[in-house]
This record gives sequence, structure tokens and C-alpha cells, in this order.
Amino acid sequence: MIAHVRIEPLTVAAFAPYGDVLEAVGAPDRIINEGSCERFHDRARLDFGPDGRAGLSVFHAMPRSLPLTLELVERHPEGSQAFVPMSADPFLVIVAMDEKGRPVNVRAFRTAPGQGINILRNTWHGVLTPLAGPGRFTVIDRVGATPNLEEYRLAAPLVIRD
Repeated sequence: MIAHVRIEPLTVAAFAPYGDVLEAVGAPDRIINEGSCERFHDRARLDFGPDGRAGLSVFHAMPRSLPLTLELVERHPEGSQAFVPMSADPFLVIVAMDEKGRPVNVRAFRTAPGQGINILRNTWHGVLTPLAGPGRFTVIDRVGATPNLEEYRLAAPLVIRD
């Protein structure tokens, strides 16, 4: 029997154990540029470890459709990974807690227009999953000499659906 995971809306509270929601909502922290810009300050717990530095890349991922079969998750033990979409299209964020080196309690979130995410260091997550084209993202993550990717193939696939 295949297990199913229902997609949830992405909220700050629901996503907090896995990372940060990047969005400009509520009151700004500061008004800058002679009053013409609202600054929503320090919205992500970026972490690049003691031997890494921040790198900024652009990813272009192929759109996926639902339901989605999930067979593989990954994590980055040396640093966080932030995804800022370059369009207003929603994307799917799949995360899981860790239990003795295994992903457990998989959850799936759908972003709203204007939301990005920062996945905390060592958090299990699915691959980049845009739900529409063009699937372009600015990604801020760790650049360093040591490996920063661990993959885990699930014993049984999960189906992610609305």
C-alpha cells in the first residue's frame, strides 16, 4: 500500500521546525531609502558552517505535476539552503524530521505568490519542485571544500497530493 501525504499551505508556524518562510508580510522592521522602501529584516537563519561561505546560484528546474511520487529526499549537513522564486508561481516544499539518520513524518507545503523558503542545515527535504514554469530560483547556500549532500531513498514511495 502506498502512503499519501496531503499538501498544506506554507505558514511561518507550520514550517518553523524545518526552516524559514521568506515573505514580506505584516509591518516592516524598518523604512529605508528616504521613506520609499520597507525592509523586512533578517528573515532567514542562514548557516554555512565553520568552513563554508554563502554562494548565490540560479536554478532552473522542470515543472512537476500532482500527484507526485516521492522516492528520494536529501539534506545538507554543512549548511542551510534558501530558495527565492524568480516568478510568482507556486512551488512544492517537501520536508521531514530526522530519526536516527532516517527521514520521518514527511510533510508537504505549497507556497503562495511572494513566498520563498530557507531550509535549515541537516533538514531532510525533497528536490526542487516547481508546479509551473519557468521554475527559476535564486538559491543561497553553502559553498565549501567539504561535501554537503546526503541522499536517502525511501523504502516505499509516498504520493504527494492535494
